[in-house]
Amino acid sequence: MPAKLFLVGTFLVSTLSAAGQSSAPPQVSARALAIHNSSIVVDTHADTPQRFLAENFDIGNSDRKDVGHVTLAKARAGNLGAEFFSIWVEPSFKGQFAHRALDLIDSVYQQADRHPDRMMMAFSVADIERAHQQKKLAALMGIEGGHAIENDLHLLDNFYRLGVRYMTLTWSNTNEWADSSGDVTDPKIEHHNGLTDFGKQVVLEMNRLGMMVDISHVSDKTFYDAVVVSRAPAIASHSCARALSDHPRNMTDDMLRAVTKNNGVVMVNFYSAFVDENYRKAADAQKKDRDAAVDAFVAERKAQGKPVSYAEYDQVQRAWAAKIPRPPFKSLIDQFDHIAKVAGVDHVGLGSDFDGVSGATPEGIDSAADLPKITQALLDRGYSVADIRKILGGNLLRVFRDVEKVSHQMQTSANTK
Repeated sequence: MPAKLFLVGTFLVSTLSAAGQSSAPPQVSARALAIHNSSIVVDTHADTPQRFLAENFDIGNSDRKDVGHVTLAKARAGNLGAEFFSIWVEPSFKGQFAHRALDLIDSVYQQADRHPDRMMMAFSVADIERAHQQKKLAALMGIEGGHAIENDLHLLDNFYRLGVRYMTLTWSNTNEWADSSGDVTDPKIEHHNGLTDFGKQVVLEMNRLGMMVDISHVSDKTFYDAVVVSRAPAIASHSCARALSDHPRNMTDDMLRAVTKNNGVVMVNFYSAFVDENYRKAADAQKKDRDAAVDAFVAERKAQGKPVSYAEYDQVQRAWAAKIPRPPFKSLIDQFDHIAKVAGVDHVGLGSDFDGVSGATPEGIDSAADLPKITQALLDRGYSVADIRKILGGNLLRVFRDVEKVSHQMQTSANTK
């Protein structure tokens, strides 16, 4: 997730993509809508739990003025069938990582308890399919950042028991057993040249549990270590192609091909700096001034004895982003297209980063309600109905099934020894 406190500057600006490209999102036809609404649509990354805690936000909120990406109404409008809610623990919670993760997990359960007619907790592929049949949003969870387990495999096991079904090995900070792309060039940070031996144990324990290994955010070396060590397919829960936006958070074509060999899936992030190279360059060019403005805001609040909440950061980010034109919708679809061509159409899906990319999505993507536009755009580019269904959710469900199968095999093998 790029929308974190010490990376706030990354979000704040955008610029138009190459001149001459159409920026208009497509009108959704009856055919595209029928395809979309009959598919199981799965998104693997939304930061809405931060809103649950910071704002006491109710996912059942029907306020049309609300600028958030995910509500039950918006999910229904976009036929979002399953959402992996991110359990992201800011590194400043050091000493309380697990406690903060538990608070976020509890916040997701509370939302499901409030709205049992429209939302249900889900822990398996079968649960997602059951929710689809009942026309409910399947709520799943993924931990974003391996520091949350506090270097303890027992904590990892307990998070799985509480419903966590993937873990991103790092966030933007290198932890004690895996290097991150976010600070891999920082000489002040102690790095490990990828995964440590304990990090490899973490990956194998995730395989045993049936928890998907998520390689978004990790350094390139950590990525290659993880896909070699893992006995199950891996996912990139919210990443894009580096060939189209040269950001270290994105994946090279060689990495995309490695995901194919691993039989995993890359879920496309909707954040404009990861999607569009011109946006990324503009953001980098203005980073110094943006960071200075944000630092001044934080210092002023600190002097007043008032900590800056996640919600306030969101407001700051949106204020900056609102001044700048957004990249064209086409740039987002180019990401799906590129990954499908390099890795194969069986290895791409949706990883929006909703509610973590405040005001910084391409034109036409303002909330989960806009997901049918992606189906229309893929149809316009000649994708078959079967392949569109794979991208919308089928590929992730295939990987999830494979992860469940590997877990069963590993546990059965251990029990027979």
